[in-house]
Amino acid sequence: MNKELLEKKLKEIDKTIKSKHKEETQIGVLAGLSGISLFEFYYSKYLDIDDHADIGVEMLTDCIDKINEGYSYPTFCTGIAGAGWVLDHLEQEEFMDADNDDLLPELDQYIHTFMVTDMKNGNYDFLHGAIGYAFYFLNRYRNTKSDELKQKYVGFLDEFLGLLEDLSEDAGDGKIRWESELSIETKERGYNLSLSHGMSSIVGILTKLHEHDPFKERAEVMLKGAIKYILSFKTKKEDPFSIFPSWVTDKKDDEEGQSRLAWCYGDLGVAMRLWFASKTLVDEELGKTALEVLKHSAKRTAVEDSLVRDAGVCHGSYGNAQMFYRMYKETGAQEFKDAFEFWIQDGIDRGTFEDGYAGYKQWKGMDKSWEPEVSLLEGIAGIGLTILDYLADYDTNWDECLMIS
Repeated sequence: MNKELLEKKLKEIDKTIKSKHKEETQIGVLAGLSGISLFEFYYSKYLDIDDHADIGVEMLTDCIDKINEGYSYPTFCTGIAGAGWVLDHLEQEEFMDADNDDLLPELDQYIHTFMVTDMKNGNYDFLHGAIGYAFYFLNRYRNTKSDELKQKYVGFLDEFLGLLEDLSEDAGDGKIRWESELSIETKERGYNLSLSHGMSSIVGILTKLHEHDPFKERAEVMLKGAIKYILSFKTKKEDPFSIFPSWVTDKKDDEEGQSRLAWCYGDLGVAMRLWFASKTLVDEELGKTALEVLKHSAKRTAVEDSLVRDAGVCHGSYGNAQMFYRMYKETGAQEFKDAFEFWIQDGIDRGTFEDGYAGYKQWKGMDKSWEPEVSLLEGIAGIGLTILDYLADYDTNWDECLMIS
């Protein structure tokens, strides 16, 4: 892969972010200022110069100023929980010496209230609901240096597990499922299997909780039940397009539904969470199943097979590249190396919009239009982070914010 070309692309992304970040009104990690700042911190580390990290600090200071001035949107994707996650992440990765134990607990009660309310309303959504808040609290639990705060976060996360149990449905034969709204427009309800808004994110948060003793036992029953439910929809077709549907409803045809190759919906996100679950549960059979799905996904490179339209992390080339790169680091399997190199190249090839940001625009499927975008999830910050991961000769963990590490 052409290193010079990729580094030129990083310069373009950096330049655009520097000129556009002041226009960003949200502060979350996936769609907001704190997530965009991650690019500047990682770019600074890659180049081994401080200038870019200084811009990152400026962006985070803006986030804190916004909160002090009354910004109140709480979610992980767009709001306060996401910004808090970024501050913790930067401290964990030794980018900065933030005193998060002083700064962040002031937000805890506020975020906790939303977590409980959302769970009671059945909104477990990772990006815009309760799992995002729990994910933030788990990171605080891992990162805090205070025993008193640690105990507080154990309490919050225990409460989350209790509410998740209350929300669950027994689907028979050891299977457990969670219902949610599948479409804002039609209000249709069903069982979403995806990583962005569905049960694969439940598998994700339970896997991460299962790795810590205070939550292990309680998380395990639900984790195994959720996995069993998802696996019951694995296709039995000989040569399938995709292996899992995006969601399941009472209508039989949904289970036949084809899902695209992407982080947000489809086989890749589902199988990555099954892979990490297989490690914490020490379940070889599950690990084999996850790899089988991932290797099938690695072959889906034709446009009509992948349904990829744009380059961003959420449902585009660089998101696929990032997941296959992560799996290559996990397994060393050649298929995954080939797949991430294919998708990085595909991403480069898509950067051709003269009026885009660094050549990129995001396809807005609802509006059938192309728009330039800065954010981590759908814009050039995420594209830049993926390129940095590919070029760096050290491990990065920024993609934990997507639950793919």
